[in-house]
Amino acid sequence: MMSPPTTPPDAHPYPRERVTAGILAGGRATRMGGIDKGLVELRGRPMVEYVLDALRGQTARVLVNANRSFDRYERYDARVVPDSQEGFLGPLAGIASMMAVADTEWLLTSPCDSPQVPADLGSRLWQAVAHDDADIGVAHSGERLEPVFALLHCSLRASLEAYLGAGERKIDRWYKQQRMATADFSDCPQMFVNVNSLAERDQLASQLGGAAVPH
Repeated sequence: MMSPPTTPPDAHPYPRERVTAGILAGGRATRMGGIDKGLVELRGRPMVEYVLDALRGQTARVLVNANRSFDRYERYDARVVPDSQEGFLGPLAGIASMMAVADTEWLLTSPCDSPQVPADLGSRLWQAVAHDDADIGVAHSGERLEPVFALLHCSLRASLEAYLGAGERKIDRWYKQQRMATADFSDCPQMFVNVNSLAERDQLASQLGGAAVPH
């Protein structure tokens, strides 16, 4: 069940300086033909740039979880963090690796292939966390949980590493083992539009009013 805050928006001030952004760009991108999705251009800019622009104003610093193209991502003045384990083990592996180097209490995550991140992602997830006294806040589309858009307390690192060490990979299952709150983002359906192919990239570029530029 979703649990949007019932208190006024300023009841729990968003602690920006206690939050690190973590952009998930470490996947294989098999549906994109193996192209590094974060660097695929949308309207003349790599998709990761849209996410970086949205998150820089919401957090103290930014990390990028990537397993290739390190030099390209490092140009964005963000620390690049590869998975600590080989094999492209999914978003939880990236989250664990970023928790290991984050020097703040909280990690705010977003995928590199969803370029329409709202400017209040962190603050709305924080309201849900603070309202429910939770350790994880997860976005909900109104139809389903969207687990890669999340705010996680970094004290969960040991639990997450143990889960991964046991061979588990399913993000929803691990979330349900924690104190989790959900935040209703049904008013922002565009944030959940992710680009998995060049055709989807071109379709989104058309919707946004500009031509796609081939990567």
